[in-house]
Amino acid sequence: MSGIYIHIPFCKQACHYCDFHFSTNLQTVEALIASLKKELALRANYLQEPVETIYFGGGTPSILSTKSIKEILGTCANHHVIANDAEITIEVNPDDISIEKLKEFKEIGFNRLSIGIQSFDKKILNYLNRAHSDSEALDCLDISRTIGFEALSVDLIYGIPGRTHDQWKNDIKILLSKNPEHISAYCLTIEPGTAFGHWHKKGKLNPVDEEFAAMQFEILLDELTKVGYEQYEVSNFCRDNYYSKHNTAYWQQKPYLGIGPSAHSYNILSRSYNLKNNIKYIHALQNDELFMETEVLSEADKINDYLLTTLRTKWGCNLSQYNLSNKIDMDYVQKLINHNNAKIVDDHLILTKEGLLLADKISSDLFILD
Repeated sequence: MSGIYIHIPFCKQACHYCDFHFSTNLQTVEALIASLKKELALRANYLQEPVETIYFGGGTPSILSTKSIKEILGTCANHHVIANDAEITIEVNPDDISIEKLKEFKEIGFNRLSIGIQSFDKKILNYLNRAHSDSEALDCLDISRTIGFEALSVDLIYGIPGRTHDQWKNDIKILLSKNPEHISAYCLTIEPGTAFGHWHKKGKLNPVDEEFAAMQFEILLDELTKVGYEQYEVSNFCRDNYYSKHNTAYWQQKPYLGIGPSAHSYNILSRSYNLKNNIKYIHALQNDELFMETEVLSEADKINDYLLTTLRTKWGCNLSQYNLSNKIDMDYVQKLINHNNAKIVDDHLILTKEGLLLADKISSDLFILD
């Protein structure tokens, strides 16, 4: 199994929290699309197995015309073997969506939507500087069902300053009334270089404390569990086994090809990183050159990556993989088990509900050195 990620680095406006690579200058859209197709051609041999997932992320992929997106999908198919039942996802914002556009998305092959809603509260949306309204968020979900999309994933953000637990519960209640198959919920982080980062530096914004954010996550977990959602990764929930196949492949160390400025690729032996500059990316591809850096992975790198990704999931890490049981600190693992932060099932180290809250720290504590 392998996957392709397409990064579309354009947005209508900058959300106050976002530190992903994007531009609000749309003058280079056509040139960049040509460069994406050129990179797909130049890296046609990167993946050595059929492609089972394609994911359009960003930025805001839904800002592009359907014609452009279809061309990119066609280029993927020209240079790779795409499985007949491939999961093909596109991230969309509610303000970009219409019945006509969603029909076109479905017709050209998309079978999963990842919808960036973040909140159903008008004041919160304005605070985050989202381009859509609360009514557009609701309409987008309804329209998606009308068109026939059976796999909807919705993003929410918690830990937002000034938002009470009751307001957070109301967002969850509204979302659950729409019964999406998949929910991704992320705690707001204040990143340098963002509007929120600048406000924080000037003392105009105080992030919520860890206890408050943890309480909102517990509220989310309780509400979703009550109605049958499964937490299969720290921040991801689904019902009826509607896992994100694409993201699950990341967490299970499957190879993937990342196309576009800032996109990452992984083929087990190495990781490559496309640099974050649209103009330089375009110029490089116009000269049939790749705009990237590559890191060959050491044995320690592979093990640490494996721990970091797998321990975030319900499947945990296989202690037989890389002979882990003889390489990581098993005394530390026993302490995790004694404190109900982990368990071992069929030779897999799996974090408990309590342990998942500490997943990144536990992973780093288990890291090995070269």
